[in-house]
Amino acid sequence: MAKTASLKLDDKEYPLPIIEGTEGEKAIDTRTLRAASGYIAYDQGYGNTGSCESKITFLDGDNGILRHRGYPIDQLANQSDFVETAYLVIYGDLPNQARRKEFGLLLRKNAAVETQMQKILEGFPTNASPMAMLSALVSALPAYHADLATNNFEKDLQNFDLAAAVAMSKIRTFVAMIYRYQKGLPFIFPKQELPFCDNFLHMMFSEPYKDYIAMPEVAKALNLLLLLHADHEQNCSTSTVRMVGSSAANLFTSISAGICALSGPLHGGANVAVMQMLQSIHDEGDDGTRFIAAAKSGSKSNRLMGFGHAVYRNFDPRAKIIGDACDTVLRKLGVEDPLLVIAKNLEQAALKDEYFVTRKLYPNVDFYSGIIMRALGIPMNMFTTMFAIGRAPGYIANWREVASNPKGRIYRPRQVYVGVTKRDYVPMAQRG
Repeated sequence: MAKTASLKLDDKEYPLPIIEGTEGEKAIDTRTLRAASGYIAYDQGYGNTGSCESKITFLDGDNGILRHRGYPIDQLANQSDFVETAYLVIYGDLPNQARRKEFGLLLRKNAAVETQMQKILEGFPTNASPMAMLSALVSALPAYHADLATNNFEKDLQNFDLAAAVAMSKIRTFVAMIYRYQKGLPFIFPKQELPFCDNFLHMMFSEPYKDYIAMPEVAKALNLLLLLHADHEQNCSTSTVRMVGSSAANLFTSISAGICALSGPLHGGANVAVMQMLQSIHDEGDDGTRFIAAAKSGSKSNRLMGFGHAVYRNFDPRAKIIGDACDTVLRKLGVEDPLLVIAKNLEQAALKDEYFVTRKLYPNVDFYSGIIMRALGIPMNMFTTMFAIGRAPGYIANWREVASNPKGRIYRPRQVYVGVTKRDYVPMAQRG
């Protein structure tokens, strides 16, 4: 027998179905509440609202668990790579050898960008926001791939494999182009024979007559960085992709909207804030000790960035993975970054100090990702675009779930109006 909850309003009871997920998550289905009672459920920011049923990512913030399609993030980080994990996130299962090769080939064949699209990029000021440029370039893809972006779910799903490869591969190329455009350097064409991350580094850092060949440690570090960002359940930008996609908007348009949401400093820009904090501590000649004391005193100017998370009430499982990788990468590259020393001091102090422990302010993935990118030679203003490359598989997978749902409906949240009540129009001459 199906479980139900009961809501009593004005001496009348309304039965509401209970939905239970495969991992034991429970939700009260309020979809019929407004029609039956005239009431809506108020939940500012949707922090306690389930907007969809999804098979992609399971996140248990209380226990620090993150799994993609059932696979724990630490197993994927240790044994998989970004492209294979992207396939898993998008299609639901790990690929066999043939499918992995086919998927990789699609990515390689669709890495190049049309000459006309290069002209779009060249129309921007060189000091424009990289995320603004990236979202604009992605939003222009339907104009160059109209057959993949018909704004008709049935037709777009028929060409989904190609559209997914175009989006994932070209976002990476766009980021490299944006970097070089802002540096006043000529664009570098992708090489089909190079793996995904090596190709990106080739397009970023090659010189006109000298190809950049990534050290294995560098390519591996980038692989891990992108893999750890492949999907993260219904965050702000992923929910935006689903909302825009629910209107039957094509994959590229929906991803572009997600990139716009990602650009905000409270979302994709968090690792930039961490680096700015660490740099500020270093510039003041502090090893983190004074900063910790000031943060505990409640000083807003000494807010500890990169600690705590909107959903994790335990250690972010990605943070330990990327923290260990950060040590390894910097050691192998021979990089001695004073900011890493400060970061380690902050981490150890916060993990032992009762003030932070009782508030469960553990390091999150943003705390170390910026240091790794800095070691790889990626400037701070490009950090969020790197996040976008990594998150592309999650955007693609979530759009596909929306497009494939025969019972889906356009997202249309309600509101509680608190404005002025009805009043009559007063002609200009009578307004005093």
